[in-house]
Amino acid sequence: MADKDQVIQDFINYMGGTPDSNWYVGITSDPKKRLFNNHNVSEHTGKWIHGDAGSESIAREIEEYFLNLGADGGGGGGDGSSRYVYAYRKTSTTNEDN
Repeated sequence: MADKDQVIQDFINYMGGTPDSNWYVGITSDPKKRLFNNHNVSEHTGKWIHGDAGSESIAREIEEYFLNLGADGGGGGGDGSSRYVYAYRKTSTTNEDN
């Protein structure tokens, strides 16, 4: 498990800088299910990342940080077990409504 600042830095590095609305950021207790089943991100050709924030409260802080920078997403999702933050680059085949 990384700390909050490390998760943020890992995501920024992966995204190639500050994210824009072409990136979707959320929190979950099961990042692979959320990414590949709910959001229909391609596991093999999609651009995606997830990280363990250690707790739901830290995950929400990280999510809010990226939403405030301009990433797409809807704060308030997840539940008390949602300690993972995830992000993916939106495409014509991804589903942001789930």
